[in-house]
Amino acid sequence: MKKAIFTLAIGDNPMYKAALNSFKLYADRVGADLIVSDHLHYKIDICKPKYDANPAWSEKLYIGELLKEYDRVLYLDADFIITPSARDIFEVCPDPDTVYMFNEGLYRDRTPVINEICQQLEAVEDWQQSEGKLTYFNMGMLLVSKQSPLFNLMKLSDLQSLCNSIKFYEQTYTNYIIQKHKIKYVEADPCFNRMDLLGSEDYQKADFIHYAGRGFSPKSRQREIKYIADYCQIFADIVDSNELESLKSSVWELYLDKLKKKYKLPKPLLNWYFSNLSSKP
Repeated sequence: MKKAIFTLAIGDNPMYKAALNSFKLYADRVGADLIVSDHLHYKIDICKPKYDANPAWSEKLYIGELLKEYDRVLYLDADFIITPSARDIFEVCPDPDTVYMFNEGLYRDRTPVINEICQQLEAVEDWQQSEGKLTYFNMGMLLVSKQSPLFNLMKLSDLQSLCNSIKFYEQTYTNYIIQKHKIKYVEADPCFNRMDLLGSEDYQKADFIHYAGRGFSPKSRQREIKYIADYCQIFADIVDSNELESLKSSVWELYLDKLKKKYKLPKPLLNWYFSNLSSKP
């Protein structure tokens, strides 16, 4: 069985470098190839979107291309950390006919966006529920096999029609296709997509930690800081200390650049002001 772990990482964000290292260690351990898109394969035009939207989100369609070569593909956003003791998800989630994703609909009411896409495309009268709440999967982690028809049914033209008007356009569209075409799915263990919507207690014990949104930080612009601080702690005995120090310096520079753009202050002044703060990794 050929297995792949797929992600998208464009740019030199130090978080991506750390993520890819954790992905590679895991891929080697579970016998999978690591596939990284560093450019976009699908053109999509974002123009005055109603909600935040990124043309890179459509790159998840590339999973369908990988399934022509691989039996199973695990997709992960590049803001994940796979912890060193993570279980083999290919063994924990073995059914090749099934899509495995984390049901965030149990924790966030996604009824409004589900209604929006049903109005724009076609209504799904029997949208499935779990514990009385509409099922809505987070697409930061997705495990799928070539036996599933999911990516044969998804179209770039549909994403283009939705990207300027639907919140989380590619994620909502994926959920729509699953429900519309009765794709077989199983709600994955939250430990394989551990986000801050579940709280922060013991999150570092999860298999896959997902730093979506604020990423376990009080403010979203501190997300990379928190990510690298956690990564350096989790991999302290595995990754060379010089590499960890380099990541810390790089993410601090990135953070200062964000503050400079926000407050229009010179970086030396910001560096001096924040140099002794505990938030620095």
